[in-house]
Amino acid sequence: MNLNVKAILNRKVVLAGLACLTMVACSDDDNDNNITPATPSANFNANLSGLEDLGTGYAYEGWILVNGTPKSTGVFTVDANGIASQTAFWVDAADLAAATKYILTIEPSPDNDPTPSAHKLIAGDFSGSTATISTSVAPAVGDFSMAAGTYFLRTPTDENGMNNGNDENGIWFGAPGTPPTANFTLPSLPAGWAYEGWVVTSAGPISTGTFTDFGSRDLSNMFSGTQANAGPPIPGEDFFNNPPAGQTFPLDVRGKTVVISVEPVPDNSPMPFLLKPLIHPISATAGTAPMFHNFDQNLGSLPTGTVSR
Repeated sequence: MNLNVKAILNRKVVLAGLACLTMVACSDDDNDNNITPATPSANFNANLSGLEDLGTGYAYEGWILVNGTPKSTGVFTVDANGIASQTAFWVDAADLAAATKYILTIEPSPDNDPTPSAHKLIAGDFSGSTATISTSVAPAVGDFSMAAGTYFLRTPTDENGMNNGNDENGIWFGAPGTPPTANFTLPSLPAGWAYEGWVVTSAGPISTGTFTDFGSRDLSNMFSGTQANAGPPIPGEDFFNNPPAGQTFPLDVRGKTVVISVEPVPDNSPMPFLLKPLIHPISATAGTAPMFHNFDQNLGSLPTGTVSR
């Protein structure tokens, strides 16, 4: 993506006494090393934490909202250590002074679209010269301060009308019952985002599928048993078929970690995205349905920060 900011051009300091070149204005008090941009610009700083490498084909882009119109503050990437490629940007001074909000998006790279994508990750409202940035300020992804949910162990896609005694090979998100019901306290996500369930083993994370409706099946049953269409009307998965590389099925989920993440749609990674509002280590002796287990909040996974003008 092309940076939509004013570039700063470096030049050498002219030795005292040299004549000015034709068509170039001289100034005795020009002591800096930068040519002033044609349009007055001001320095803008973004101090953001909790971001991660987006991989090939994507980058972060900042935006300021000026009279309802988004104006880019620049594009940057984050390396494997979470270090941003750039934190200071030159922005049109008048736009920066009039800005009421900052928004950080995920954009394709390269990108020929001059408008923000649907993947609005974090945002904040300016108060004076600074804005505090989080996922909870609209139009960002959502407020997870009240995030909660439950899960239970069961293998409905392998039962054929009777419990086979292997409920440790499946996990479902909600409250057990006849039928099981949704039991999440999570925000409805804006366009461009979906929830995804994961069971994390020593060999890596296994997706249980993406979903946006807590009271419906998710979009994957690739690991389920022969009664795959008999699963309950909630997200979840049984682990019997098609094990990913390095995994062994049937998978006993006890002693593993269960995660609910928020993922961009489309998603270019087989790993959980940086937004993981709910997590829980499944006990090695966890009981199966009708027992259910509570998720823990994991708000430390959410990116935060400040920007200043």
